[in-house]
Amino acid sequence: MAFVIAFAGKGGVGKTSLASLTVHHLAASGKGPVLAVDADPNACLNEALGVSVQATVGSMREASLDAVRSGAARPGGMSTEELIHYQIQQSLTEAPGFDLLVMGRPEGPGCYCAANNIIRKYTDRLADQYRYLVLDNEAGLEHLSRHTSRKVDLLIIVSDPTTKGIRTARRVFDMIDELKIHVQRAELIMNRAGSGDEKALSPFAETLGLHVAGSIPEDRAIAAADLQGKPVVEIAADSPARAAFEAVLDKLAIP
Repeated sequence: MAFVIAFAGKGGVGKTSLASLTVHHLAASGKGPVLAVDADPNACLNEALGVSVQATVGSMREASLDAVRSGAARPGGMSTEELIHYQIQQSLTEAPGFDLLVMGRPEGPGCYCAANNIIRKYTDRLADQYRYLVLDNEAGLEHLSRHTSRKVDLLIIVSDPTTKGIRTARRVFDMIDELKIHVQRAELIMNRAGSGDEKALSPFAETLGLHVAGSIPEDRAIAAADLQGKPVVEIAADSPARAAFEAVLDKLAIP
């Protein structure tokens, strides 16, 4: 069974950048295989990882349902479940050291409960072929509740270095119980932090019941990569943000 690392937090705090660096770190260290899952409807994990995506689970699901509704012939006389399983496999993007699955846009009109149950089952089954599953969520945790039944071994909540950001992180943490998600361990990371921010804000985070695993400094290399449309994983290994984040990953002792 895959070790599941999920990223959560409000929009714009850098979840996708950190998720992509986690995928690259695990793959480069030979700890794979790694399955990266982009669960944000505004999918951009592939850009941070530097890979192209030809199809998403959402688009494949719509194509499968259209075929079922129209009565069109299915390859090899597949059942609806077999067809959606095949489409999920077709949605997988292979890259050196990791594979990427993009969930795609939100559900459209109509009841797709049966199809979504099949997606849950087969994405869980697919994940079992990997040692690690790295999940980049939309803001909040709703996607974890909707699309997977598995537990989360490590939830990384990303916040900006402000009291408001940390309060928002606490609300994200509170959603764990509300959505009945089993999380083995949750850690808070302050991203784009300045000198002294971690020391100043950690006591406040602790009063809210959040453990600060570390802070990542503001790094012009990441901003430059975004500006130039380059993958985040291509920034130098010794860049301040990358070096600090990989040190935090090592401290988290991911098995």
